[in-house]
Amino acid sequence: MKWLRDSDTRKWLLPGMGVKRWFLLLFLGMAFLGLGVSFLAREAYLTLVLPDAFYYITLQFIPQVFRGVLFIGVSVLFVVVGVWKFSAGLLAAMRSTARGNGNGHSESLVNLVYRHRFAGRGPRIVAIGGGTGLSVLLRGLKEYTDNLTAVVTVADDGGSSGRLREDMGVIPPGDVRNCIAAVADAEPLMTRLFQYRFPAESGEGLSGHSFGNLFIVAMSEVTGSMEQAIHETGRVLAVRGQILPSTLEDVRLAARTRDGRTIRGESAITAAETEIASVGLEPARPSAHPDAVNAVRNADLIVVGPGSLYTSVLPNLLVPELGIAFQESDAMRIFVSNVATQAGETDRYSVQDHVASVESHLGGSPFDFIVANNNLSERLPKRWKSEPVRGGETRVGGVVVEADVIDERNRYRHDAAKLADTILTIYHERGEAAPRPPVVPAATR
Repeated sequence: MKWLRDSDTRKWLLPGMGVKRWFLLLFLGMAFLGLGVSFLAREAYLTLVLPDAFYYITLQFIPQVFRGVLFIGVSVLFVVVGVWKFSAGLLAAMRSTARGNGNGHSESLVNLVYRHRFAGRGPRIVAIGGGTGLSVLLRGLKEYTDNLTAVVTVADDGGSSGRLREDMGVIPPGDVRNCIAAVADAEPLMTRLFQYRFPAESGEGLSGHSFGNLFIVAMSEVTGSMEQAIHETGRVLAVRGQILPSTLEDVRLAARTRDGRTIRGESAITAAETEIASVGLEPARPSAHPDAVNAVRNADLIVVGPGSLYTSVLPNLLVPELGIAFQESDAMRIFVSNVATQAGETDRYSVQDHVASVESHLGGSPFDFIVANNNLSERLPKRWKSEPVRGGETRVGGVVVEADVIDERNRYRHDAAKLADTILTIYHERGEAAPRPPVVPAATR
């Protein structure tokens, strides 16, 4: 009976899978067929002279009640095994080419059916951020819903993205690429190709570039716009949900340090390794992507973070229309605190420091819940120039939910499955959020 304890097997019995009703119909059909055969058999017993062997073939030496139970049990077993094996054989080709889990293994049939039946009914979730943190979050959330929108920062000016931005005059594609790879349902090999980065020996032109970045930029030349390029790239890679830049304008990030200096450019801000007082965009009021604004206004759940606080998360909310839509949204709003500080941006920051920084840029306390990691048992390597983010003494707006969301293989990052499970548990179990403190609209500040 081990198969009955398997989670995938039990998943077939969940309400809404659309399987049990047809199995019941099949069982009723077999029952009526058996009833008809029994009528004919009875008539044959009464009218025909059968060989003596039929006495043993029909088990007449066993009482009729036990015979009935035995035949019913055997017939049900035959039906179940037959349907199971027939379906497995018929769909073997589909399973062998099914969406992979990133390790090259095919996805089980029950999970394909489960996703087909339920993912489209999942909550409308908007994830706001950038960098590795956002892609990790998306990788976990895509298992719960297809109604997923990622709003990505376009303030990056370093590495491959920065070079393409400078040379081609496009919005930096790096964070968009990471998000597409995270929610793609393409073959694992295709996803790995999309994330491939050319090594230094590739030559000056290709060295350091990501294939995915080049693909997106090339697609923008073919389609005529970066917006259409992102859409078509997502279609080619079978992206679940949509990836949207917070703005399509050429924006730069500017930081004001605590010693009064102004540093311009995302990469320069990170490299400066100095305490940041605030960040802003140049130009200060870029137009938001209209689809991103609509997604935020119509969301059931908005998740902000994780990611580099000043260079990935806040730049999205500093786009005026997007920030206002976020503040005015009726959706549950969750902030995911980073699990480790980032050198040059959030040294010595606590959970409360992260939240307070967002609050100071937006005004008020916009979050219903704050997700904080409570697995702090190990210190991080010194070479990371980082330490675990801990809770502080100052109280912040929103309910702090502590959970183990750490990736044990890399304690600098979240675990995608743990984080998504924590967020969806909060959403389903604490749907009635506490009344929010008033938020000052950005336009009045």
